[in-house]
Amino acid sequence: MPAFHYQALSAGNRTEKGVLQADTPRAARAALRDRGLTPLKVALVEADSGHGTRLSATARVLLTRQLATLFSAGLPLDEVLAATAEGADGAMRTITLALRARVMEGSSLALALAEFPATFPPLYRASVAAGEQAGRLGVVLSQLAAHLESRDAMRRRVIAALAYPVLLLFFALLVVSGLMLYVVPEVTGVFVRNGQSLPWATRTLLAISAGLQSSVWWLLPAILAVFAGLVASWRRPAFIRWRHRRWLRIPLLSRLLIALDSARYARTLAMLGASAVPLLDAMSLANATVANLELRDALAQVAARVREGVPLAQALTGTGWFPPLAVRLIASGERAGRLDAMLDEAATQLERELDMVLSVLMAALGPVVIVLVGGLVLFIVLAILLPIFQLNQLVR
Repeated sequence: MPAFHYQALSAGNRTEKGVLQADTPRAARAALRDRGLTPLKVALVEADSGHGTRLSATARVLLTRQLATLFSAGLPLDEVLAATAEGADGAMRTITLALRARVMEGSSLALALAEFPATFPPLYRASVAAGEQAGRLGVVLSQLAAHLESRDAMRRRVIAALAYPVLLLFFALLVVSGLMLYVVPEVTGVFVRNGQSLPWATRTLLAISAGLQSSVWWLLPAILAVFAGLVASWRRPAFIRWRHRRWLRIPLLSRLLIALDSARYARTLAMLGASAVPLLDAMSLANATVANLELRDALAQVAARVREGVPLAQALTGTGWFPPLAVRLIASGERAGRLDAMLDEAATQLERELDMVLSVLMAALGPVVIVLVGGLVLFIVLAILLPIFQLNQLVR
């Protein structure tokens, strides 16, 4: 049964929007009239039709977990989707009803998901297709939910680790700029007008303050222009590759990026392998989850070598990027015939290393920013106080 978006007028002349299921648009309008609503607009739910049919990462995790739980309870797929839609609203309800409509028409769940590529990427759809073919859809959905939860948790940890130093630096720059533009000229102007001989620190501070005051009207547009240029070029392939290459040459940052992408790659391979996806297909899908283009190119070479018959662990060693501990775990998994389990263990170890690197990064960046800002403020305070000390000595 198809799903329809509707916009209708209630008895109190209030506009209502939502989604309902009906056989035809005429049946949908009749259902709205039965509910005491005057239909204004009824449209078939189309894939990614612009009606807010894209889910956030958190909403996708929630939807996958609900589907896995209900399907594992033994309900048929159409009832699983109907029950999920009943407890959902907004974009999640729209997508779930649309998926149910496609399934009721005879489509597989994987093909139905393909109509919403912005919400369900190829990795997601390939896992579901493999689960349907192997008759293990409930297990695959549970694994997908766990995989998505792990990725979402990792993303939150990275954001939380970087948020504090960035905000601290931003507000520190605002405070120092305010001091240099408004406070310093007012305080030190008294000494300048009295013709007092000023120490070098005060003279330096006055020169910087005067330079900022004279250039603030063109400096701010220049900064905005540079920022706009960065935004415009940020998504250009050549610039993306250049910055990805540079990031891998910064010691602490490179370790963070390698641990992040390696953990994501290993976890994805483990999940796809457990879902009965062939290794080469799984490697191609997992490669798409790697953010750094340099690492992605290296892993593409790994897939080419595995296709030629080289063991996965040996091919990963040849990249020079993949962490040695994870390679050893993967090698032991290949020898014991437990590659999926050891890939999962390797991902766990890499995530622990990522947490350690994030802890070091947080422990280092916060104090560094505080010391730098404290040093600037100390210099400003000393530059203001030194003339006062000199004046007291002259009075004595």
